[in-house]
Amino acid sequence: MSQWSDPPPEHAALAEQFPPLTNHEAIVEADRCLFCYDAPCTHACPTHIDIPRFIKRISTGDLTGSARTILDANLLGATCSRVCPVQELCEGACVLGADHKPIAIGRLQRHAMDHLQASGVDVLRAGPPTGRSVAVIGAGPAGLACAGELVRRGHAATVFEKRELGGGLSTYGIIGLREPIRVALSEVEMLERLGVTFRTQMELGVNLDFAELRESFDAIFLAAGLGTTPSLGIEGEELLTDGLWYVEQSKLNWGALHVGRNVVVIGAGNTAIDCATIARRLGAERVTIVYRRTKNEMSAYPHEFEFALGEGIEFQFLTQPVRALAKDGQRFGLECAQVRFTDGASRRHALEFVPGSEFLIPADQVVKAIGQQKPPLAALLGLETAGGYIRIDVEHRTSIPGVYAGGDGVRAAGACSTVMAVEDGKLAAQSIHRMLAAKPVAQGV
Repeated sequence: MSQWSDPPPEHAALAEQFPPLTNHEAIVEADRCLFCYDAPCTHACPTHIDIPRFIKRISTGDLTGSARTILDANLLGATCSRVCPVQELCEGACVLGADHKPIAIGRLQRHAMDHLQASGVDVLRAGPPTGRSVAVIGAGPAGLACAGELVRRGHAATVFEKRELGGGLSTYGIIGLREPIRVALSEVEMLERLGVTFRTQMELGVNLDFAELRESFDAIFLAAGLGTTPSLGIEGEELLTDGLWYVEQSKLNWGALHVGRNVVVIGAGNTAIDCATIARRLGAERVTIVYRRTKNEMSAYPHEFEFALGEGIEFQFLTQPVRALAKDGQRFGLECAQVRFTDGASRRHALEFVPGSEFLIPADQVVKAIGQQKPPLAALLGLETAGGYIRIDVEHRTSIPGVYAGGDGVRAAGACSTVMAVEDGKLAAQSIHRMLAAKPVAQGV
């Protein structure tokens, strides 16, 4: 029996954005596919799902076979069908996109994966036992993908997770509008049935000893992600609400989440968009996103920006928070100043304050969503880093022999995303498997 508790009820305003396709709608959409040879959509998918093949199986009514094709490349196919920026990846590469409407690849993938989950059929199988064991630190997308791929190759995989629930940001940090908790937990349960062992509320440096893990396991995969939200260093920062906490509460405890009337969100990434959407949909009269650069430098995807505009969310660009203000314990505003690029250029060039440009944005709630700090495990374990991120080689090996890493904690360049983390986990599992196969069975790293 699964150890995972039933997810809390969702707030209707934050229920999944797109309804599921009916069987008829899915077949009609699948029949539009040209089933390209050497398909651009497959190349655009970081996990290289054979997209024409899984769509062809939908068109013939073989939904279980379609889901199997997806899982062969991506063990978190249900999550990725919802949270992947398909507009930028597979659907963006669809050959029908130039003159017609691209195939709804994400929704078709969800259709197949939802069918598999509802059917109760397990298509994944563990490989013959090899006698080898691997410790995976972190039950987010990278850790889950790595553990599942290792078990498919016959190795024992134990996932250690510091939180109560598995799934990482899929469970705690992505707005329910895009991915309900039940979807993330269903994938954790699928991997548990496959044979992955989960030990929750276990944290390195707290109640989990790294040296003991190295003695007990043949290899270690680090997938603990990034750290907490960094400090802005402004006066009144204690008045700000953490953005990741805000999203988490909207999924796990929305009934107790306080939402202001005038809400300001600091930041311009996908989490900032999520926070602003939560505030808007849970009753805020005015929601404003402030960002110190321009629309061109936002880390949020373009389609998320357009979505936010459609929600009635306002944007203040080239705006730098200076201090949060409160009186008698009541928040009432965020003081900001206008900034400009020092050389008139754009991306990542230095900024300077515009003299005399200070102004006040009324706010009874200010949410800080400015990303996360560099991975704390690097310093804790003495790992070599690159730009503050864990340094890995092409095999996902860290500077400590037998220790591998992947996910957001190694993403020194490029955007962090669920699908990239899944691919990291898959590639790391392949590297670990090659390493284990090349040496005799012996305990320890």
